[in-house]
Amino acid sequence: MSLNCNEIDLILSELDLAGGFVQEVVQPNFNSVAIYTYKPGVPKTVFISLAAGECRICETRRKITKNEKPLRFNEMLKSKIKGARILSCTQIEKERIIKMELEKAGAIYVMPQAQEHAAKKAKSLQTDDEDDFFTLYIRLWSNAGNIFLCDKDDVILDSFYRRPAKGEKTGEKLELPEKKSLSEDELRALNEKFQVREFAELTAEYAAKNPEYPDLTFNQKVDLYYSENAAATSLESLLEQAEKWYESHRSKLASSLERLKEKRESFRNAGQYKHQGDLILAYGYQIDGKSNFLECEDFETGKKISIKIDPKKSAQENAASYYDTYKKQTSGMENLDFDIESAEKELAALEKQYNEIVAEKNPIKLEQVLRKTQKPKQQEKKSHPGLDFLIDGWQIIVGRDATENDELLRHTVKGADMWLHVRDYHGGYVFIKNRPGKTVPLEILLAAGNLAVYFSKARKNGSADLYYTQVKHLRRAKNAPKGTVLPTNEKNLFIKLDDAKIRKILAGVADGD
Repeated sequence: MSLNCNEIDLILSELDLAGGFVQEVVQPNFNSVAIYTYKPGVPKTVFISLAAGECRICETRRKITKNEKPLRFNEMLKSKIKGARILSCTQIEKERIIKMELEKAGAIYVMPQAQEHAAKKAKSLQTDDEDDFFTLYIRLWSNAGNIFLCDKDDVILDSFYRRPAKGEKTGEKLELPEKKSLSEDELRALNEKFQVREFAELTAEYAAKNPEYPDLTFNQKVDLYYSENAAATSLESLLEQAEKWYESHRSKLASSLERLKEKRESFRNAGQYKHQGDLILAYGYQIDGKSNFLECEDFETGKKISIKIDPKKSAQENAASYYDTYKKQTSGMENLDFDIESAEKELAALEKQYNEIVAEKNPIKLEQVLRKTQKPKQQEKKSHPGLDFLIDGWQIIVGRDATENDELLRHTVKGADMWLHVRDYHGGYVFIKNRPGKTVPLEILLAAGNLAVYFSKARKNGSADLYYTQVKHLRRAKNAPKGTVLPTNEKNLFIKLDDAKIRKILAGVADGD
């Protein structure tokens, strides 16, 4: 249940914000914002929630967790009203709309020294065209709550929720409810209908736990009530979201793991292809060039069997086809074992992450964690292009194309870093980040060399010659394609691709596609 008009009046009278100034603005999520206010010796954190059924404003003593990424409205509000003096803060009649008038110029007279200096500096940089006066409208209507920052003419500078269809957008004049003249009888009826809640049970429980502080202000009652009851509702809703997210990801991973295991079972019979190839060679003289099957006696079981063949091919060619299948499936078994192990680890990591989410009791923090887990991987910000690997404390970076190679050379790697590239083939650049006072171990060099071959056209060959040198010995080639460099002081290295090593390295990829 949201606050009613009489409760809002009582809260504002207790807050007594007029004459204070805005010290900071924090927006923890997409339905609330906190304004840190200050009067000499009296700091207050004013929490505003626009959540449906929980619209409210009150002082809070709880820590407001900052959102990981700065949010649009929060940044705009900070730029406009941080350091501003609060001239007034009242409810517009009984409409559950709070009007907070702010002036930027007057704030410096009540600030501590550090804020005063910052405000004076900001004021000196302000142009004559900039407004000093702002009005913050806080509409606490359930399912239609919003916050508007307006200029002195009530033109919207920005809003918490942008709703163009309702005319609630930047540049439009904010439409406020028409003024009503209530008679004494109407006012009395309104007050009887919307009474201030006592929160008797909550107050008694608090007094029992805190006998030395039995008296609570109405702001404290509201904050306690919503932080416990509304937070429980919010927590329950967020946990439902977490469960859906977990079940969706777990189902996909479990299905993938099951398919891998089924494929491994089918590969366990790879030996039959080698045996059939042997039979084709043994009875190849019976191939008549017409039949699609070779009828013969299995010399292991003594039974008559039928083997599918290509009548246009020789016995050696048909046998070679079966031998190739045998080789692919036997080598594929190793890859499947690795893939199954990786999938099982991923499933265990998901389980651990879900248990940590369920254990989180702070709804704001839980919402932030959930938002992060649901962010598409392609939207995650990376510090640099390419792939990152961390092996025994050594960072290896791989550029996969000319653009990534060029970006890494320009903005990421330094002169003492090691550069590797395959000879005579197109491929990505591989860099080993320097560690002061340490020489690159052979195992790390071989790992980087394997990555250089793997991310090049030489991968099909399974081996390649490559050269390596420090970045400071690279020179850009004039009028050459992007990322082209000419190395000096280079050394040679022959790499035979190690599939097991590559699989192990790729399993630990930090940033990738």
